[in-house]
Amino acid sequence: MARAFLFVLDSFGVGGARDADVYGDEGANTLGHIAQFCAAGAGDRAGLREGPLKLPNMSSLGLLHIAKMASGEFPPGMAVPERVFGLHGAANEVSRGKDTPSGHWEIAGAPVMFDWGVFPGAGDAFPPQLVDRICREGKLPGILGNCHASGTDVIRTHGLDHIRTGKPICYTSTDSVFQIAAHEQHFGLERLLELGGIVRKLLDPLNIGRVIVRPFVGETPASFERTGNRRDFSVPPPEDTLLDRLVATGRSVLAVGKIGDIFAHRGVSRVIKANGNAALMDRTLDAIDQAADGDLVFTNFVDFDMLYGHRRDVAGYAAALEEFDRRLPEVHARMKPGDLLVLTADHGCDPTWRGTDHTRERVPVMALGPGIRARDIGIRQSYADISATIATHLGIAAGRYGRSFL
Repeated sequence: MARAFLFVLDSFGVGGARDADVYGDEGANTLGHIAQFCAAGAGDRAGLREGPLKLPNMSSLGLLHIAKMASGEFPPGMAVPERVFGLHGAANEVSRGKDTPSGHWEIAGAPVMFDWGVFPGAGDAFPPQLVDRICREGKLPGILGNCHASGTDVIRTHGLDHIRTGKPICYTSTDSVFQIAAHEQHFGLERLLELGGIVRKLLDPLNIGRVIVRPFVGETPASFERTGNRRDFSVPPPEDTLLDRLVATGRSVLAVGKIGDIFAHRGVSRVIKANGNAALMDRTLDAIDQAADGDLVFTNFVDFDMLYGHRRDVAGYAAALEEFDRRLPEVHARMKPGDLLVLTADHGCDPTWRGTDHTRERVPVMALGPGIRARDIGIRQSYADISATIATHLGIAAGRYGRSFL
């Protein structure tokens, strides 16, 4: 039995990126700053969590040693284990961005060696000609927003006008993305999904990486809430990935969460959707039970980024990490001889940092499996080493990028 399970803790960076200054992120450190805030009591929240950050299972896999390797010091307040199990290291990103597709594609062996198109931060974000075409082809009376914004903030600001006028809320960020928020009932979920497809085609000439539709419900700013029916319309990776090579050899790729959307459903055998980290873990455990010899279970745990990193919620991020850590033994209990589990991230999103965007950071790489010897694998020069490692483990040809650490 040789199976592989690849978990992306969305945005769980460990600082120390060699090119962080290029992105305005020198000093950003998602894990380090969360631990620092928790150690100082600033990560406490009544009824949620309190005290220093506690991640005993990931720490035993080398997380704290990874943090020191990546950024020079152990995270404050965390108990350093005497012994580390499994492979552990950090990875640099070579892709020219700190966005979700670039990170995931590089993990899967296809770094992004080109510059994405982005929208300006001052004035209207979207050019008038693009807005006109969107309104004409989408049969819209206009759009709201047209700016760089936090998704929850822009919905609170424009939600009532959206319901009243029927104009969708359109916004962006420093990433290569066009986001559309609309009410599931008043605007219609199917209509929103159709609009996402229309905008995706219109943005192809501008080299915009993703269109994200963000349905929400509620009738007042205080009750507006985004639902689990988010959909990403991504351009496909620039070349074949680990997923494509697996499917081409007859293996199955079980894509849990938004993995299918990120890869434009290329190289995906089965899409498994769930809303929230707890449900994502439940569905991942089911997928592990169903995976056959040679298969890959690939999961993105989105809450770290979407609910806590972007919202600069230190206590929420810390609690989500602790809950994820508590459930890791459930994964380990399902592993069989020949299995490989890899834990990593796609970028950072330091909740103590300025703004609400991703942060350029190194990411952790933790790997374990029955019979795999624990060792320090150092700082890897590309996330693509993960793809090369899984290819080696599953016995298929590796891609052009990356070196296996097995």
